[in-house]
Amino acid sequence: MAQILMDNDGVLKARGCISNLDHIPMLCGISDVPGKQIKIECCQTSFCNNATFPFIIPSGMTDGNYGTGRVILIYVVPILVVVAVAGLVVLLLRRSYNRRIRQYAAAVAASAITPNYYRDELRVTAAGDSTLREIFNDSITSGSGSGLPLLIQRTLAKQIWLAEVIGKGRYGEVWCGVWQGEKVAVKIFFSRDEASWARETEIYSTVLLRHENILGFYGSDMTSRGSCTQLWLVTHYHPRGSLYDHLNAHTLDHTELITIALSTINGLLHLHTEIFGTQGKPAIAHRDIKSKNILVKLNGACVIADFGLAVMHTQKTGEINISNNPRVGTKRYMSPEVLNEMMNMSVFESFRKVDIYALGLVLWEVCRRCVSNGLVDEYTPPFHDVVPNDPSFDDMKKVVCVDQYRPMIPNRWTSDPVLTGMSKIIRECWHQNPNVRLTALRVKKSLMKLAQEESKNKLDLEY
Repeated sequence: MAQILMDNDGVLKARGCISNLDHIPMLCGISDVPGKQIKIECCQTSFCNNATFPFIIPSGMTDGNYGTGRVILIYVVPILVVVAVAGLVVLLLRRSYNRRIRQYAAAVAASAITPNYYRDELRVTAAGDSTLREIFNDSITSGSGSGLPLLIQRTLAKQIWLAEVIGKGRYGEVWCGVWQGEKVAVKIFFSRDEASWARETEIYSTVLLRHENILGFYGSDMTSRGSCTQLWLVTHYHPRGSLYDHLNAHTLDHTELITIALSTINGLLHLHTEIFGTQGKPAIAHRDIKSKNILVKLNGACVIADFGLAVMHTQKTGEINISNNPRVGTKRYMSPEVLNEMMNMSVFESFRKVDIYALGLVLWEVCRRCVSNGLVDEYTPPFHDVVPNDPSFDDMKKVVCVDQYRPMIPNRWTSDPVLTGMSKIIRECWHQNPNVRLTALRVKKSLMKLAQEESKNKLDLEY
C-alpha cells in the first residue's frame, strides 16, 4: 500500500510505502494528524506515489517558525562557510609555497650557485622566517649535544639541494648544498667507509662538543641514489676551504698567523679536555690533525674537522673508546711512536701527544707563509724535500724515526720575534720524545703570551 503526505493546503510533502499491512487501517483512515499539519492519502496501484520515503513534517514547519530562510540558515550557510574556509586555506598555502620558492631562487642566485647535480626527491623546505643558524642555535640548549634533533636529521637528505663538488678524497666527496635557503657542506662517504661516517656522527653528537673552533654539525643521514647507498654528514659551510688551500693561495701577516694558531689550539684544547658532571664531555683525541682537516672561517679563525679516527676517554671508567675503523691516519703527519709502533695504546695521554706532534707540523706550514721583512716561502707540505708526494709507511719511518729528521726552520725566522717564538713552540711540539712535548694548554698559553708581546710591539711602533 502506498501513501502520500500532504499539508492542509494540499502541498505534497513526501511519498512512501506502508510495509506492515496491519498499519493500513490505522494510517490510511486518518485524514489529519493531531499536532502535525499534514494529512495522509493512500493509493494501491504500482508506483502511484513515485516510490519516495515518507517523513513526518513537524508542526509549525509551514507557519514561519521553520520557514525557507531558517532552513537555509541552519543547513546551507554552515556548508558554505566550511567551503569558503577550505578555499581560503588552500589559497594561503599556495601563496606561502610560491613565496618560499621565490626566496629559495633568490638565495641560490645570491650565492652564485648553479645547480648541476639534482635529485628528483630532494627539495628545500623552509621553516617560517627562521634562518638555518637560528634553527641550529635554538635546537641546542645548555648541556646538549651537537647537531639538530634526530627526527630532523633523518630527513636531511630530502631537504638539501646539492649544488657543486668542493672537495674529493679517499673517503668520498664534499658538496656545497642549500638547505633552508643557506649554504651547507655535505660530506658524502663511500659505502666502504661507513665506519668513518658512523664515528664522525658519534663524535659530533657528543654532549658539549660544540665550540667555536670545532666544525659545526647539523646532522647525518643515510640515503640512496640508484642502487648506491650514500652516507651524508651535513656541517657548516666555510667558503675559504681548508687551511691547506688557504696557505696555498695566500700569504699571512703576524696577526693572521697568530689568529690561525690560537684558534686551532683552542679547538684542540677543547677536544683534549674532559668536562665533568652529569652533562659532561669525554676527552677526545683527533688522531688525524693536518692542514687539510682544519677549515678557515671568514674571520680568519679556524675550526677542526674530520673526526673519523677520533678516540674518546672518560676518567671515571678509564675506558678508551677506539672505533673499529680500518682507516689509518695520514702518514706524513704520523709521530715517531706511531711509525715505529711503540705507542702505548692503553694510555690516553699517548693519543694527546700524537695530536701535538701533528700540530707542530701544521704550525710549521703556517709560519712558512708568514711575510717577514718582505720575505715569504712558497707553500710546501712537511718533509716535502725528503719523501715522495704520497710517502709510504716505511718512507716516513726511516726519515722520522731512524734519521730523526724534522722540517727545516728558515734562517729568516731568527730576525722576526713572532716567528722566533713560534719556532720554539714548534720544536717542543714535534720532539722525538712524547713526554717532552707540550700539552695543548701549554701551547695555548705560549701563543697567548706571544700575541700579547706582538700587540705591545705594535703599540710601541705606533707611538
